Amino acid sequence: MIGGDSMFALDGRVYGKPYTADEATRRWREMRGATGILHSGHSVFRIQPGAEPREATAVAEAAVTFAADISDDEIAAYVATGEPLHVAGAFTVDSLGGAFITRVDGDPSTVVGMSLSTIRGLAGDLGVTWTDLWS
Repeated sequence: MIGGDSMFALDGRVYGKPYTADEATRRWREMRGATGILHSGHSVFRIQPGAEPREATAVAEAAVTFAADISDDEIAAYVATGEPLHVAGAFTVDSLGGAFITRVDGDPSTVVGMSLSTIRGLAGDLGVTWTDLWS
């Protein structure tokens, strides 16, 4: 079993999902031209018959830099799509918001949702070879 969630830190403040258009707009104006850190927590449980469940956890991080030239009209149009309302930091890198991101330092899959390389490592810590999960 795998679980996780993400938080976005910008200028010492930590943000989850904005939920409202007003909050998403406020954040985008603040993020314009800035770099923040997306923290993604991961937890992997190995459950086997007759054995106690085992858990491995880790946090992956990626620095995300936003374009400095994003206009208020572009922010309004992006927020109007609804996409940024239900994601940590009010942005996605793999959909409409990706055009406003100029740089990602770190594991890009962390920004998408879960770091595949982190999950692979945690599975290995629990004695599961990643390629065994393919079948």
